[in-house]
Amino acid sequence: MKKAVLLLLVFVLSVPFTSGQNKNKTLSNDGAWCWFSAPGAIYKHNNSNEIVTGWITADGTLQAAILNLESGNKQIQTITPQLEKDDHANPAFVELKSKEVLMIYSKHYDQKVRVNRLAPNKTTLNFSSTATHDIFDADELKRYPNKRVTYANPALLSKEKERLYCFGRWTGFKPNIAWSDDEGHTFTKSKVFISDKVFKNTNRPYVRYYSDGRSKIHIVFTDGHPRDEATNSVYYACYEKRAFWKADGTKICDMKDIPFEPKDATVVYKATKEKGRAWIYDIAVDKKDRPVILYARYPEETKHLYHYAAFDGEKWMDHQICNSGKWFPQTPEGKNEPEPHYSAGMTFHPLKPEIIYVSRTIKGVFEIEKRVTHDNGKTWDITPITQNSEFDNVRPIVPKNMKKGDKTVVLWMVNKKYRHYTNYDTRIDYMIDNK
Repeated sequence: MKKAVLLLLVFVLSVPFTSGQNKNKTLSNDGAWCWFSAPGAIYKHNNSNEIVTGWITADGTLQAAILNLESGNKQIQTITPQLEKDDHANPAFVELKSKEVLMIYSKHYDQKVRVNRLAPNKTTLNFSSTATHDIFDADELKRYPNKRVTYANPALLSKEKERLYCFGRWTGFKPNIAWSDDEGHTFTKSKVFISDKVFKNTNRPYVRYYSDGRSKIHIVFTDGHPRDEATNSVYYACYEKRAFWKADGTKICDMKDIPFEPKDATVVYKATKEKGRAWIYDIAVDKKDRPVILYARYPEETKHLYHYAAFDGEKWMDHQICNSGKWFPQTPEGKNEPEPHYSAGMTFHPLKPEIIYVSRTIKGVFEIEKRVTHDNGKTWDITPITQNSEFDNVRPIVPKNMKKGDKTVVLWMVNKKYRHYTNYDTRIDYMIDNK
């Protein structure tokens, strides 16, 4: 594997932790992220009660950060100056058994999967120089022409001898899978694992993943981009034991037989022109290890309906959460919005899927709120996280790989300006949810 050494600039910021509970604070005055490279933040289990996260600044610089949840001290490291002015290039993170943290990412239209490493138990944030990995398979490229890398989604499975999987939209614009058996130093060549039999280069399924860290990787995906697919539906599959499975345990196919088609998986929501095309936002599992999904329907482009779908072992219990309003990009007057399906977003509490954090329009501004359900999404208890804001608050995330005893921290983007994923002036705020 070829390696590219890039300039590292490290600086440390120590900010006193202000008194009081549930106070919103700023982690970075310059940062943005997309929700299809994930986890965008994780807990660091090094006895320091910290999280690690990262973002792309307004000029396209890639940065990583560590936040101590006890002291409020934060460290920010510039990984690559002006990598790409595009929020799709935000990094994803995974913690290895050794407690080393890998940061994996790509540019929006890259040729490589990029990896940086953070040694365990270090007091100073210092990700290593970037290693680049060529993951394209020659035979796959013949079947699925298009050598582009976008997104990275790492997941570690302890019951597969700590095998590190990485997913992304790679060969042919399709969902791809690759893995490493040496803690991310080398990767196999990637394989397309979801595709219609009649290959279309313009079709791009979008995928979110949730790993239990042991044996399963839960997968929720769509037919493609809602801008391009008139009836963009939502599907579920699960990877375990070298095979893919439906929600009811029926085998879809073995790994050697991929790709499978969207229709081969479990249908969560079958879109119609009347009910609206859909897009996906997060996935988790309940206490019985059954999938729970957050997605949005768009019966109108100015009407984004958030949905909560929980599998009860036989069927999906699917309930509307709320109408979140329209898209959040600030469309210039007289222009058509190029991304009318950019909902403001929502995410699960990783250990308690009955708790979600959503962004929706309140008095003309997107605000973050915490919602709790006791009946699989029929009704909700609501607690505001942001109120009477000057700027929109969007794309909330809670760090993944959470363990019992970890503090719940919610992070989100605050948009002074967001015209497009290449044109933004945003910051990253956070709140420790002690309730």
